[in-house]
Amino acid sequence: MANIGRLSTKDTVLLLCDMQEKFRPNIFQFTNIVSNAARLLQASRILSIPPILTEQYPKGLGPTVPELGAEGLTAHAKTSFTMMIEAVEKELETLGNPKRAILCGIETHACIACTTYDLLEKGMEVHIVADAVSSRSQTDRLFALSRLKQSGAFLTTTEAVLLQLVQDAKHPNFNEIQKLMAHPSPDTGLLAFFSAL
Repeated sequence: MANIGRLSTKDTVLLLCDMQEKFRPNIFQFTNIVSNAARLLQASRILSIPPILTEQYPKGLGPTVPELGAEGLTAHAKTSFTMMIEAVEKELETLGNPKRAILCGIETHACIACTTYDLLEKGMEVHIVADAVSSRSQTDRLFALSRLKQSGAFLTTTEAVLLQLVQDAKHPNFNEIQKLMAHPSPDTGLLAFFSAL
């Protein structure tokens, strides 16, 4: 049977990539991207999905922005354009090598892309949250999403992830997840992606 990319809370990890202070003025739709990623992080805590956080060269690019709500998480510092550094690999091993990754952060054509390729080569299923990833350029962002879809990643949205993780209004945590969807996700300019297809 073909892999249809059904999400589950089991064997899943949330990867939060490089949402740092110095990127704030330059990343397309930065505030909305971080807002969506923050909802995913809240959901991961409600649903016991482990989150992993990285920072790209924090000495120069600053810390993770406070509105992500990542207090208490260890930020793995890196200089490579993939999250799959030794410390993250070890954390994944400690978690029993999850089969699925939900991926959000920046930049889509750089660290999100390199991380996706590494995860796919490891045999992991990758769900890129399209309204929770971005780049400085909307062109780079949209072409990267198209390229990553060609490589076998699943493209999804914040709200779709939240609903797929609970699967049923009878889920014991549904009311908490529903509160995270009280307001629709902000428009992050993705309509251009679909008009280009």
